[in-house]
Amino acid sequence: MLPGLDAAVLPADAIEVGRIADAWGIKGWFKVLPYSADPEALFSSKHWFILPSEKGAKTFSGVGQISIKEAKTHSDTVVACASGVDDRNSAEALRGARIFVSRTLFPSAEKDEYYWVDLIGLNVVNREGVALGVVRELLSTGAQTVLLLDYDHEGKLLERMIPFVAVYVDEVDLAGRRILVDWQADY
Repeated sequence: MLPGLDAAVLPADAIEVGRIADAWGIKGWFKVLPYSADPEALFSSKHWFILPSEKGAKTFSGVGQISIKEAKTHSDTVVACASGVDDRNSAEALRGARIFVSRTLFPSAEKDEYYWVDLIGLNVVNREGVALGVVRELLSTGAQTVLLLDYDHEGKLLERMIPFVAVYVDEVDLAGRRILVDWQADY
């Protein structure tokens, strides 16, 4: 294992929240590219689980855990330092590592706010009860977020897009794994 990295078991509710881009400075800090515009999940946890990059050179294997001493916003990224990662070489060895945080450590969402990860896999149904598809991913278009659905049409897997805005979304039922929308199948 690398300095500062302890062998660990990935929690069952672990969510990938970012990746380590590179070393930052000479004192062991590293730059993180968060997968969210609001990386509160990174700031809410003092222990990050990391896995090696899926591509490129690997400087470690298995699941590791690092203890975060400090993490802060810097431009459009996050910079952090961890116990045992004390110099640039140690930080560079983490390059490309994927960062996971236990879902239970995410800050609570406000009313009518949802984590994208919680919406993926939900069934989308319109007011008439017609199944429109399953949420595969979400896209931020700047003006709004869009649900990307996969649905089957005569044996072919197709894609449907629905704006994730109050005008079209009537209800999100996380427990029932369903989103009710005002949308027609032929839109």
